Amino acid sequence: MMRKAATGTLLGLAIGDAMGRPTEFLPVGRIAADWPDWRELPLPKRALVTDDTQMTLAVARALRTALERGPLGPLRLERPLREEFVDWWRSPDNNRAPGMTCLRSCERLRDGRRWQDATDVGSKGCGANMRVAPVGLLPGLTEEECAGAAQLQSALTHGHPTALAASDLTAYTVRLLVRGTAPAELPALLRAYALGQRAGYHAYWLGDLADRAQDPSAESFITRGWDDCLHVLDRLDAALAAPDLETDPCLATGEGWIAEEAFATGLLCFLLLPDDPVAAVRRAAWSSGDSDSLACLAGAFAGAHHGAGAWPAEWVERIEHRDELLALGALWDQD
Repeated sequence: MMRKAATGTLLGLAIGDAMGRPTEFLPVGRIAADWPDWRELPLPKRALVTDDTQMTLAVARALRTALERGPLGPLRLERPLREEFVDWWRSPDNNRAPGMTCLRSCERLRDGRRWQDATDVGSKGCGANMRVAPVGLLPGLTEEECAGAAQLQSALTHGHPTALAASDLTAYTVRLLVRGTAPAELPALLRAYALGQRAGYHAYWLGDLADRAQDPSAESFITRGWDDCLHVLDRLDAALAAPDLETDPCLATGEGWIAEEAFATGLLCFLLLPDDPVAAVRRAAWSSGDSDSLACLAGAFAGAHHGAGAWPAEWVERIEHRDELLALGALWDQD
């Protein structure tokens, strides 16, 4: 039986998003009043997603359009990304507590500005790396193409170097899991990747973006982002060295409102429960931070590892955007 890792990733992301939607912005005491045991946190009857899944679908559609036109490159990808992001900004369904960075940047993209002038180089909010998973699903990309595409999709709205690096690291994690990497191997592989990328500014993909910041060079600009990611990987290692399923994961690796913390806490929940994808998503959603984004990342990682069979059939049946998630997953399933 095919594992269907791409389908599992997209479904897991949407399921985590919908599960975390009711708990976002709530302290754990308030969550516990309604659901005392995190292991029993339900998927809502109306399994509606947030802007996290909406924008993930926007990225996936843009990638599909770009690849239909030829080999992936920055010029070929930028236009459909812009179109999809502006369509999302205009949509009446864009009423799911969207991030202000995305809203402001998309409004500027609508005006036809160069994307380097539309983005926010001061924002490292998690709104870019929670939507990047489709980049890690694409078969046939080189490592440089995967990194460039992951950073470009971030850069249109979140131009901070940490947002770029965290998006790259998130896509790379999905890519490794889809290809069969064992979860226990991830921390060391991710650290090696971050160290290898640390001074590498992808000028072909990012153009003169770094000139908008105050760093003395493009290399120092991107190094700043990777150093933030390396620091949060230290916190991830410490949390995994003393695993504690009963403590709010946000206390270990951050609440997830910023990019590197969203990546690390979503990954922590998956790595604490690598053999139980449903529990990993519940652990992420039952948290004090940006619960929907944390759970959507945990779900993406768990789905990439386990495949489509990770998720209860009745959850899949009622998740919002089910048909499109399945169609896009089928497009990129490799196994």
